[in-house]
Amino acid sequence: MTDVLLTAGTRKGLFIGRRRDGSWEITGPHFNAQAIYSVAVDTRGDTTRILVGGDSAHWGPSVFHSDDLGGTWVEPRQPAVKFPQSTGASLERVWQLHPAGPEAPDVVYAGTEPAALFRSEDRGESFELVRPLWEHPTRSRWEPGGGGEGLHTVLTDPRDALAVTVAVSTAGVFRTKDGGASWAPSNKGVSAVFLPDPEPEFGQCVHKVTRDAADPDRLYLQNHWGVFRSDDSGDHWSDIGAGLPSDFGFAAAAHPHRGGTAYVFPINADADRVPAEHRCRVFRTSDAGRTWEPLTQGLPDGAHYGTVLRDALCTDDADPAGVYFGNRNGELYASADDGDSWRQIASHLPDVLCVRAVAFG
Repeated sequence: MTDVLLTAGTRKGLFIGRRRDGSWEITGPHFNAQAIYSVAVDTRGDTTRILVGGDSAHWGPSVFHSDDLGGTWVEPRQPAVKFPQSTGASLERVWQLHPAGPEAPDVVYAGTEPAALFRSEDRGESFELVRPLWEHPTRSRWEPGGGGEGLHTVLTDPRDALAVTVAVSTAGVFRTKDGGASWAPSNKGVSAVFLPDPEPEFGQCVHKVTRDAADPDRLYLQNHWGVFRSDDSGDHWSDIGAGLPSDFGFAAAAHPHRGGTAYVFPINADADRVPAEHRCRVFRTSDAGRTWEPLTQGLPDGAHYGTVLRDALCTDDADPAGVYFGNRNGELYASADDGDSWRQIASHLPDVLCVRAVAFG
């Protein structure tokens, strides 16, 4: 069985799991008492680097990195992510850390609250604000969601280093095709049921976006009510929520190799944020959202109340793929067979905010 590194950011520190020969060992917490909202595992280059967005109630937010799989950590002398004084803004937290693909080997993006995109060219040791998005003419009308105004999703196009897609709660999806010099809303067909115009140009409360493994133009989107698919990189979206017990949710992840395959974790409702029908189920589509199947083998089969947040569901890059999720009950679950069966690998952790995994060997 493939060895795996699994990171779980929680409300009170980072936990690191290693699977060797099929057995799991979980260590931590690293960054004790800090809320860890974002983690990235960068496998580009000769050394695997773990990047962590920590949030200390005393010292504030920071970005740390480790080049020895969590043995030691480095915090830059100057804040890695900092708003220029001219913006009048200050960093609340780092919601997302995203290494670009091999087409941009040292580039890492950070999504923040207040909603902004930062770009690093030194593998995450220092970042600069992407000003054209910060200064977008719609920005003055962006509104914070229930969890704040966060840029929580960054997707780079594996075919083109200049093409980047981001998602903001609650402003929606925005895209650049010129390396961040200009940005356009990309929300046509995505609903905003809480607004007078249910399909505005921007203002949607997008919760997560993920990219199909086989077709880079295909995207999957979990919305504040609604699951959607785009087949043209976000120009247009169509509803694919039929067949789910609820189309409200936070998390979405794509299979790393199989086209048309993605995962969501349905939640009852925006006013009842527990698993749909009080059951612990990941749902998988294998046909780009035409149908959905519940994945339950090995998961709790009684009443369950562990909500899965937007970054707390992920896949690794093994074949068959590992699928992982953590919940607000402090439980971690892992599947080594594309989600067909599950095992609980940790319990009684603090509130799980994000999970990331990579396979080795």
